[in-house]
Amino acid sequence: MKKTINHNSTTTVDDDLRSEYCFDYSKAKPNRFAKKAVEEQVVVVLDEDISRIFRTPESVRSVLRALIATMPVSPQQKMRMKSISHLP
Repeated sequence: MKKTINHNSTTTVDDDLRSEYCFDYSKAKPNRFAKKAVEEQVVVVLDEDISRIFRTPESVRSVLRALIATMPVSPQQKMRMKSISHLP
């Protein structure tokens, strides 16, 4: 038995959607937050011996925050922290 293709049927994905779900991509605007999200991320590659101890991003962050809490704060950093705390 040979399979035949019916060339007369022109079904598309749009036929299955209701009209209110049809999206006109020509009117779409770029995501204004995407660039900021990418800029705020910093990727750090750990050495193998360190990565054996710190297996999750949460463990690395907690240790770094604990270390930062023990560091002395310079006058310039105090000024920066004051200006940042006033932001909404």
